[in-house]
Amino acid sequence: MSERPLVAYKVLTADQVRALETNSFAGAPVDIADGFIHLSSAAQLTETVDHHFAGQHDLWIAAVDLEALGDAVKWEPSRGGALFPHIYGAMPLEVVVAYSPLERHEDGSVRLPVAG
Repeated sequence: MSERPLVAYKVLTADQVRALETNSFAGAPVDIADGFIHLSSAAQLTETVDHHFAGQHDLWIAAVDLEALGDAVKWEPSRGGALFPHIYGAMPLEVVVAYSPLERHEDGSVRLPVAG
């Protein structure tokens, strides 16, 4: 049995980061339509960016403390049956432990934001 990570990641546009910085993020249009905020684990993040955000620029990555969200987080099957974390409700700024513009490592994988 593998343990679930305590941190997951949300891909945001620059406008969505500005909304988050006002204290809370209610979700991207796809999140609002689906009824939850889509997140990815570190292992899922690069594929999420490549699949859902291809060709987009000015993207950001937010690291989200899942433990702080408690029961608002549900791990549910998505792409290929893999479990993804979803937030049912808003994502308050206080649960974001780090965020930064999207950058990639030399191998193409997404660089995770680092708290200072």
